[in-house]
Amino acid sequence: MKKYNLGFVTDEDIYNHVKATVLQYRRSINLKEFNKNIIDPIKLTFDSKIYGQTMAQTIESECIRQIDKTNNNRIGYFHQYLFKLAGNSWEVPANGDKGGFDVLNDQLHIYVEMKNKHNTMNSSSSQKTYMKMQNKILEDDKATCMLVEVIAKRSQKRNWSVTVDHHHYSHDRILRVSLDKFYEIVFGDKDAFFKLCKALPDILDDVIAEDESAKLQNTVYDELDKTNFYKSLYLLAFQTYEGFDKF
Repeated sequence: MKKYNLGFVTDEDIYNHVKATVLQYRRSINLKEFNKNIIDPIKLTFDSKIYGQTMAQTIESECIRQIDKTNNNRIGYFHQYLFKLAGNSWEVPANGDKGGFDVLNDQLHIYVEMKNKHNTMNSSSSQKTYMKMQNKILEDDKATCMLVEVIAKRSQKRNWSVTVDHHHYSHDRILRVSLDKFYEIVFGDKDAFFKLCKALPDILDDVIAEDESAKLQNTVYDELDKTNFYKSLYLLAFQTYEGFDKF
């Protein structure tokens, strides 16, 4: 294990947290899983020809796209559960506990809803989240509630304003905060998030070097019949269609 020198969390803790995230990743796909929702062989053919790829490359890209849907949730785990390492009364409650907040600190009266990207909430979910925060402030007059965005439009810590039923609401203790600013609040280091991002490639290299199973196992292309490749591909979707028995 290398020395990561983050300062705000130990080398062992951040290594184990990254490893736990990696082990939750979906890391394998086979032909049956690939065609679970019936793939579109016509689009794969267009993609291969237009983008100058081999079919093996195009199929691998489609495999990654399918797997990525699952793994987005795993990255949410990585961001949220890292704050269990912070100590100093920071908590990551079980889903639905403690008012449904993702991260909180009762001693500091800070209550956080985390989102991966600034555009992941529609107006309805924004209103619902804002009203939950309003209720928390009514319940606890010392509370500060934060919408923390991993990928915000900019580095920020500002009032969060929303419109509910044509009424504009803003409160100086309901904030919209980018992840770098939230790391500064939690760890007391304005560069903490930068330091983590800089170290992350080395940490992942160490995790994968220790456990080869952490790498993607993709057998989709290998399972297709190479003696008549396009027949094998097209019959995944069109086996019962007229004429395809003569492919």
